[in-house]
Amino acid sequence: MVSDDVWTEKYRPKTLDEIIGQEQIVRRLKSYVKSGNLPHLLFSGPPGVGKTACAVALARDMFGDTWQNNFVELNASDERGIDIVRNNIKNFARTAPLGEARFKIIFLDEADALTSDAQSALRRTMERYTATCRFIISCNYSSKIIEPIQSRCAIYRFGPLNPKDIETMVRRIEKGEGIKIAKDGLDAIIYVARGDMRKAVNSLQSSATVSKEITAEAVYETTSTARPKEIEDMLKLALNGQFMDARNKLDDLLIKYGFSGSDIIDQIYSAMFSLGLNEDVLVALVDRIGEADFRLTEGASERIQVEALLAHFKMHGETMKK
Repeated sequence: MVSDDVWTEKYRPKTLDEIIGQEQIVRRLKSYVKSGNLPHLLFSGPPGVGKTACAVALARDMFGDTWQNNFVELNASDERGIDIVRNNIKNFARTAPLGEARFKIIFLDEADALTSDAQSALRRTMERYTATCRFIISCNYSSKIIEPIQSRCAIYRFGPLNPKDIETMVRRIEKGEGIKIAKDGLDAIIYVARGDMRKAVNSLQSSATVSKEITAEAVYETTSTARPKEIEDMLKLALNGQFMDARNKLDDLLIKYGFSGSDIIDQIYSAMFSLGLNEDVLVALVDRIGEADFRLTEGASERIQVEALLAHFKMHGETMKK
């Protein structure tokens, strides 16, 4: 029986020593804990790679048992305007730290959702309350953070986690929850996660609710993800000139999994590099995939764009035969 706990929270690292996959960053953060001082920090990187976990673990290691009194987490995507800076952030920043702490920490998650006016106000707040408060700013895209804030922070860029790191966490949960994960189930979780630990853990928990043994079938079914082989088969049909068969395969995927066009394009991009295509063809197809992905973000028809992409695979397949 799967526990009612949310595993992403239950297995969230409590200290910096428990952080997986960001060893170089953790090593630098530990030096701050050792010195007892901290600059403003900017964490940048894709979701699910440990930015929030590092911020919370840093506060725990820095403040010990009183960490909750001197640490506050705010999500900028909840309130994007200037009021969150003028009220929530400034009110916490202006008060003195509790206990023996020299300063408090404000963790501002998803800060790239803040408006430019809010970021400008935040810049001034960071300067004014440095004596009592430090900021840890987290975002997916550092380019969306204004330069004056970036220049005030030590910037840490988080990368996607590698398969070995994800396997380490998955095996830890397998042992803690008393479940069994088959080899193909582990490979499927790693494939679905694509470097996102949060997605890997959620996929594992979802699969555990429907199957006593975590198999690839359970993972793909609960995450609405096509098997890599199904995507490869569709692309091979198109490359071999069987466009209508590839189109029918696409229909099966759309009906069976309820994919969006973006989901399919992402999987096509991942699968095409294992097809043995020559470099010139790969370059042309990557360029076409990028164009289709852009058009989808601009509101184009998903079915037309994915079918047009399959048509390009067919045309390039015929060129290769010549």
